[in-house]
Amino acid sequence: MKTPIPDEYQGFPVVTAAEMQAVDRRAIDVCGVLALDLMENAGRGVARETAIFLEKRLSIKIADTLITVCCGRGNNGGDGLVAARFLKEMGGEVMAYIAPPKREGSYTQEVQTNLTRAAEAGVSVHQASEELVELDVRLRSSALLVDALLGTGSSGKPAGLIHKMIQRMTKSAKPTVAIDVPSGLNPDTGYHSGVVIQAALTCTLGLPKRGLLAAPAQRFVGELKVLDIGFPTAAFAPLRRRTRI
Repeated sequence: MKTPIPDEYQGFPVVTAAEMQAVDRRAIDVCGVLALDLMENAGRGVARETAIFLEKRLSIKIADTLITVCCGRGNNGGDGLVAARFLKEMGGEVMAYIAPPKREGSYTQEVQTNLTRAAEAGVSVHQASEELVELDVRLRSSALLVDALLGTGSSGKPAGLIHKMIQRMTKSAKPTVAIDVPSGLNPDTGYHSGVVIQAALTCTLGLPKRGLLAAPAQRFVGELKVLDIGFPTAAFAPLRRRTRI
């Protein structure tokens, strides 16, 4: 018999990926919140929780600690770039690897802005290549990894370069902090296709996602933290029919 997924977690309503995306869109389109501000708040919160995790769980001070942030090409990657910048400002030795934009495409304005900001803050930013030789070397020497490859907007089995980056991160067996959901984990069901990050800490954004609380997901989620990233109360209107938020 399957263990049911709870409707609440630590006082927060548990939502599907689609419900969370509706909150996000309402915050931006109706409430006038800037996507760049949400990204800034998310990355700052992840950096704060990462520093706490390093000290309390690994007994490591962040100063001069080698941290590698692996970023996808979308907003989850943008959150990772912000986290990298704040971790650098805290004294970490931070390197970020980001997947290149899709063919003939470009990064979103928010991601591009945070690429620039991270580099200006002293983060060593690299565009990941298919070979990933340099990334492999860096992963082996890192004390901690941050998974910012895929968020709740992704579906299906990770493919291409993202697939390879997840495999390399998993093979390294280094403690990993996941942003929003561990990459490769279905945010609604908690299942995966065999290519998935095993996080020691997951910093989920806004509200907890159903899949993170499913029984099959527990060994991949690790410790779960819900981060307030600045959604106004009005942004949660789509959820009010079924919650008390």
